[in-house]
Amino acid sequence: MPKFEFFEHTADVKFKAYGKTLAEAFENSAKATFKVMTDIEKVSKSSELTIEVSAVSVESLVFNFLDELIFIMDSEAFLLNDIKVEIKDLTLKATIVGDYQQEFKYDVHTYVKAVTLNELKVEKSASKYTIQVVLDI
Repeated sequence: MPKFEFFEHTADVKFKAYGKTLAEAFENSAKATFKVMTDIEKVSKSSELTIEVSAVSVESLVFNFLDELIFIMDSEAFLLNDIKVEIKDLTLKATIVGDYQQEFKYDVHTYVKAVTLNELKVEKSASKYTIQVVLDI
């Protein structure tokens, strides 16, 4: 099973992220979001950040989570390499591993402006979770 895949979308970026668990699907949605911006495999694992977000629904948790990650990229120039997510009662805690974009250390080819509510869905099947997201670039 792929971690995520991208789909054609008019002027924006659309992806589906997958996971055997909901937490893994959230992790892969974060990786897909940063993959839009840079080659995450090349980002050093030299720093670690922790975030916590809450919401009233799983879909709004996806929105709040990705919105916080985009804010961290914008405000702190932090790029993700890996992430570990824990979810309990619509509260998500994540440990993000990556590096700060100092002196253009990494090639950032696209900046994500925002996560959108357009086509945002979370689905559960017998064997996996799927999170669909459209990002405004």
